[in-house]
Amino acid sequence: MARDHKETSRNLLELWGDNALHRAADYLAPSYVNHQLPDAAGGTSTKSLEEWKELVDSFHDGFSDVKMEVLLQVAEGDYVCSRWRLTAKHTGQFREYAATGKTTSWTGVHTDRYEGDKLVESWVEWDKYSFLEMLDLVE
Repeated sequence: MARDHKETSRNLLELWGDNALHRAADYLAPSYVNHQLPDAAGGTSTKSLEEWKELVDSFHDGFSDVKMEVLLQVAEGDYVCSRWRLTAKHTGQFREYAATGKTTSWTGVHTDRYEGDKLVESWVEWDKYSFLEMLDLVE
């Protein structure tokens, strides 16, 4: 089961690069909750499945040439923790940020909790400072 959960967590992360949200329904519970620290819009957040899909859609509107790399995964019980690196070119509007045309790269940690074969909750911590700094959006 841990191997399957690791593959599922990898698939979830790869959605950031392939713009195929329809696949998420195969393994995300309808009650899925995604905790963001920090949230792209500021502060922290807890997103429902629909809010999470909107975030991924808006990311795809703002970024192209996306590459998601899973650097490390550890599974224990009903949890999978993944360390990842995302690289993308800022080619469109994302949140309050107009396109810069620059490429950015940042890392993060994604911890997923499963109930049976469905992913029910994720905690995401990512390096927002590096994300913004490489886009020259830090003052």
